[in-house]
Formats: sequence, C-alpha cells, structure tokens
Amino acid sequence: MVHRLLTDRIGWFSSISLFHIVVLIMFLTFITLDAYAVPSRPDAYWTFDDGTARDSSNRRLHGTIIGKPTSVKGISGNAMKFVGGQGIKIPDSRGINTGGTFANRTVGALFYCENAGQSSKQVIFEAGGITKGLAIYVHKNRVYVGAWNVPGINWNGAYIFSTIKSKRWYYVALVIRRATNKVQSDKFEMWMDGRLIEKERGAYLQAHGQDIGIAHVSQHTKYHDDTGRGRDVDWFEGLIDEIVIYNRALSEADLTSLMNPLNVEPQGKYTTTWGNLKDAYR
Repeated sequence: MVHRLLTDRIGWFSSISLFHIVVLIMFLTFITLDAYAVPSRPDAYWTFDDGTARDSSNRRLHGTIIGKPTSVKGISGNAMKFVGGQGIKIPDSRGINTGGTFANRTVGALFYCENAGQSSKQVIFEAGGITKGLAIYVHKNRVYVGAWNVPGINWNGAYIFSTIKSKRWYYVALVIRRATNKVQSDKFEMWMDGRLIEKERGAYLQAHGQDIGIAHVSQHTKYHDDTGRGRDVDWFEGLIDEIVIYNRALSEADLTSLMNPLNVEPQGKYTTTWGNLKDAYR
C-alpha cells in the first residue's frame, strides 16, 4: 500500500514537472519567435498591417492612397496588393528628403511581383527627382536599386540589380554608407534576402524635395537607362508587405535581422526561413 502510494505521488510529481517543462519550452519559443522586429528607431516604416499607409515610426509620415489597393495576407502581417493605377504618395519631411545631406541611408522593401518580366518599369519605392534621388524598381526580371546626386557632385548614379522571378517574395535593400561629397568606391550597396549583392561608387545624398512614391513614380525619377520622367507612372503590380527607411547605414547583422528571420503572423506565430517562404509561394 505504502509502495503504491509512493509510486502514485512520484508519478504525479513527474507529470507536473513534465507539464511545467512543456509550458516553459512553449513560453520561451513564443518569446523567441515574437522577438523578430525591424532594427530599432526607423525614420519611416510602413507596415500596411492595418490596411492603411500609416507610418509606424515617430515621424507620422502617413501616406495618401491612390485608387483602391486591397489589404491581403502577407509575410509579416498584412500586405498591400496593387494593380495598375494604385499606389501611395508620401509627404515631404526634413528627416527623409527635404533637409540636410544624408551620408548614410538604408531603404528596405519586402515585395512580391505578379509579373516580373514586364518591359515597363514597376516602381516599388522612389524619392527625389531627376537630379537627386533614390529608387527601387523591377524591370525585365530584375530588381534594381539606384541612387544619384548630380548637382555639384556629379554622381550620375549607381544602379545594382539582382535577377528575380514572378510570384515570389523578396526582401531588397539599398544602403548608402559613410558617403561624402566626393564619388568614392564602395559607398552604395544592394542587399537581397540577407546577403550583400554588390557595392558601387557613390556619394552623399543632398535634399531631394520632389515627391515620394510607393508602387509608382509620384514625380519623376531616374533609372539605369536614364528614363523616368513623368508623374503618376510606372505602376507596380503585386504585393508590398513593408517599406522601412533609416537615416543610418545598417550593419550586416542588422540587415540580416531585417531580412531573414521573418515573423509570419496570422493567429499562431512561427518562424521560417526565406527558402521555405519562397517555396510556399511558388
């Protein structure tokens, strides 16, 4: 009888202990998975999670939506789905485009292109105009990042590209790093899905006051083939999950954090890798 009672109690304590261990593991897993976030202190951050163009940084650069893009499930929360004639206009800001000079800058975009092979340009993000600015766009199965600052510096532009496919998610970023008023080597970078694609010559970016556009050209830009003049042209077709801007050049660790361990979150949250995400959306 005593032996049986002792055995029952040991079994009871063992089951409680196992239960607590399982709960602890689940708790730690949840904390780990929920810890994904963009690196701290973005200077502008449009997540599109609530179906609007609200800026989640402290600058309140809320966008104005053109047309009726739809809110759909994305990779990190919700995304905005654009078709022709749908886009977002972003207001000017001294901290983003109209003030000072920008020796360091990071712009990241998480996107999914319906038809990457189109011969027309598809703009994901652009800021500035023909003489000074930045652009991220898709053209003939390539995604390009570009930057230029012609007046006084003669940085006629650096354009780096990576080959992409239709109907797949990618995270692209452009980086200006420790640039000056002289065009120098390795000042402009392109990153894709957590890895450095290439470095190019670059200089700092001066104030660039022409309009800022998401999913289209709002007011002129400059492409690798020296086109880009026009207003409300070159519409993107596909999904954009988030766009983030930093007035600093993110480190390799921060860029990897930004691009790789994405937090996929309808209801239950789980971590996955870019390879798995791409396979899932083929």
